Amino acid sequence: MADSYVLVLNASYEPLQRVSLRHAIKMLVREVAVVEEEAGGTFGPFPVPKVLRLVRYVVAKWRHRRGHLCTKSAIKARDRMCAYCGGSAETVDHIVPRSRGGGLTWENAVAACLRCNHRKADRTPAEAGMTLLLQPSAPPAWSWHPPAAEQPA
Repeated sequence: MADSYVLVLNASYEPLQRVSLRHAIKMLVREVAVVEEEAGGTFGPFPVPKVLRLVRYVVAKWRHRRGHLCTKSAIKARDRMCAYCGGSAETVDHIVPRSRGGGLTWENAVAACLRCNHRKADRTPAEAGMTLLLQPSAPPAWSWHPPAAEQPA
């Protein structure tokens, strides 16, 4: 559990950052956050958190940008299958490899199975003779807002 990370949401359910489990427990002790989702088990008197929500809204101007964060877990959630063979997505593949300057962006990353990711290696799909089954793009902005019943008043 020492390597576990916890997602911290603002009071408005916007993702803010990931913190260590130790930091998350400290936030619970100080009562600045509440557990939104448990990972299972306990850590002393507290449930092991997977997601925390801040009790009070924090203005984070540096976080205000279009869309939401592009992370490996978000890419896998967006694609739900291997972009090359349609199988189970276990990893994330960079279309333009990182070794060639490609970054983790919505348009440059797709979910992939281990076999396809290793087969493609540090080549582009065309160089590896592989075709994409889906066109990567940023998810629509509306998909990140909590349902109306969950929005704070």
